[in-house]
Amino acid sequence: MPRLSPPSFELLPGSDDSPVILHVPHGARDIPPHVRSGIVLDDDALEGELDRITDGHTAELADVAAELAALAPWRFVNRLSRLVVDPERFPDGREEMLAVGMGAVYTRTTQRGVLRVDGIDPEPLIDAYFRPYAQAMTDAVADRLAAVGRAVIIDVHSYPSAPLPYELHGSGPRPPVCLGTDSFHTPPELVAAAREVFGEVGLDSPFSGTYVPLEFYRAEPRVSALMVEIRRDTYMTEPGGPAGSGLSRLASALARLVDSVPL
Repeated sequence: MPRLSPPSFELLPGSDDSPVILHVPHGARDIPPHVRSGIVLDDDALEGELDRITDGHTAELADVAAELAALAPWRFVNRLSRLVVDPERFPDGREEMLAVGMGAVYTRTTQRGVLRVDGIDPEPLIDAYFRPYAQAMTDAVADRLAAVGRAVIIDVHSYPSAPLPYELHGSGPRPPVCLGTDSFHTPPELVAAAREVFGEVGLDSPFSGTYVPLEFYRAEPRVSALMVEIRRDTYMTEPGGPAGSGLSRLASALARLVDSVPL
């Protein structure tokens, strides 16, 4: 399967002295035509699914935060929908979301309906999109380690105010901001800083964990990571509508979080 040109992701440079990478994996809606042909939904149903599954306006939120930060962070942005591949899933049997057909290549929708036919081979999409993305993110983290001795990945996500059927842990609290943590990669001071700037937050509900490239995962203590999941009704019209005034407030808070990371 051919890859797109230009690439399906983009690394936007920040300050040479910044260890921070704002990672935006789920903010895009674009699907290449050859990938669209393998999705069984009609156009209207696909638009509805994109409304539900896309972390709307998160790339804009990261852009504004980067402009506001005293020391500009780096930004790694997925330019394709997670319905192409989800770069934050494990590409193998370790992925718990396989239970609902939402591993690295989704076969089911947020409503647990059919997205792709059963028995499809995910490897062409993984080869074309997942592995190049993972390698580029690995390289971006390695570059920060080489430049400043550490890397801090802040994952920028959003989630709906009401649980969707695909959620495995949707019965828990849904705070305005959910912080996803990892016992190895998330230092307490990073959580404390996020609590300070965002105010009302919760930990690891309804989503938990952080994204770290597999080369460094649970192996490189100089790589820190925090997932920031923002409830969508705090900054946009759900499910897929425009951003509101909350976006500026949250971008300012994210910028303060970036600035709280010690040099």
